[in-house]
Amino acid sequence: MFLSKRIVYWLLVGSRGGENRIKILLLLKKEPSNLKKIADSLNLDYKTVQHHADIMSKHGLVESTGNRYGKIFFVSQDMEEMWIEFGQYLEKTQ
Repeated sequence: MFLSKRIVYWLLVGSRGGENRIKILLLLKKEPSNLKKIADSLNLDYKTVQHHADIMSKHGLVESTGNRYGKIFFVSQDMEEMWIEFGQYLEKTQ
């Protein structure tokens, strides 16, 4: 999947929920994780994390492996390649 800079910008900066998506990405960059662990670590509702993970998966920012509650999310290869470009912005928001 080709990850567009415009899509990444829109998902992280230009739309509601961008702040939570950035927090999730920063956490996943450090360590792949499941939704429950992400929610607990960021003190967010599980359904909120699930919603953002679904959006980021749909647009190629994150990928997952496994099933249901054991599903582990991680930053996609395409997002890894864009990390340098978006990294400065992402780190400032932390």
